[in-house]
Amino acid sequence: MHIYGPVPSRRLGFSLGIDIIPFKTCTLDCIYCQLGPTTQKTIRRREFFSPSEILSQIKKKLSSGQRIDYITFSGSGEPTLNLVLGQLIREIKKITSVPVAVLTNGTLLTRKNVRKVLMPADLVVPSLDAATQDIFHKINRPYKSLKVKEIINSLSQFRQEFKGSIWLEVMLAKGVNDSLTHIKKLKKAISKIKPDKIQLNTVIRPPAEWFARPLNIKELKKIKNLLEKNCEIIAEFDKKEQIPLSENLEDVILTMIQRRPVTLTDISASLGKHKNEILKYLNFLLKEGKIRPVSHKGLKYYEPS
Repeated sequence: MHIYGPVPSRRLGFSLGIDIIPFKTCTLDCIYCQLGPTTQKTIRRREFFSPSEILSQIKKKLSSGQRIDYITFSGSGEPTLNLVLGQLIREIKKITSVPVAVLTNGTLLTRKNVRKVLMPADLVVPSLDAATQDIFHKINRPYKSLKVKEIINSLSQFRQEFKGSIWLEVMLAKGVNDSLTHIKKLKKAISKIKPDKIQLNTVIRPPAEWFARPLNIKELKKIKNLLEKNCEIIAEFDKKEQIPLSENLEDVILTMIQRRPVTLTDISASLGKHKNEILKYLNFLLKEGKIRPVSHKGLKYYEPS
């Protein structure tokens, strides 16, 4: 299954997620990733799945009558790694007026052909967590050939070429990329990129690495005030998400966890639901204090609190 949802999103309303990358195939291995460590770090673009199969699933969901505010390419890895991304965006635009968003880490926008692929989209949300190579390595652990200076330049170039909206997400981890010196360098990079919005986030959900810790709301507000006027904080603290979509599915997941510790993969395989959809429920249950994450032999399990 390549689609999930529509799921409620903090930024995009009800978002129909499109996942066109094998699980945890990415150009980065971010310390804060809620999906866990990257298992296949690569910059090689490929056609991973049949575009006709993906489009068939999208068409079926669009005909269901459910509310869909955005069709969003995100999912389990870096979507620009898929060679058919551009084709899929163009085909979607032919069959619906629902806007198309692409969530990307921005690392492959250094390639002109990848920037061109994104031109038909309505919204692109790239991320930029570092302004220097050393911080880039600490927080994003990139594929060895990637250079953050080149990525910043390419985001600036993309801003000049792209006619849609660009929302730049900045994920902050305490003691890693939140120093005043680094924030000033980030501000300089952002001024060059000129996004429509800057969205500040921090490590709220269980991260890939234990040492990826969140900033508090006061610290985030201080950084927000240092950045541009179009900066907003999207990290959630005491607000509840618009979840769950199905009380029954929430109950089923909680029952599974109460029976024995299970991983995200265990739950997804058992229920036949996409991992990103399961994550929405897990995050809701974590926020409610009903479950907790535990690590064992490099795997993340969920157990009752």
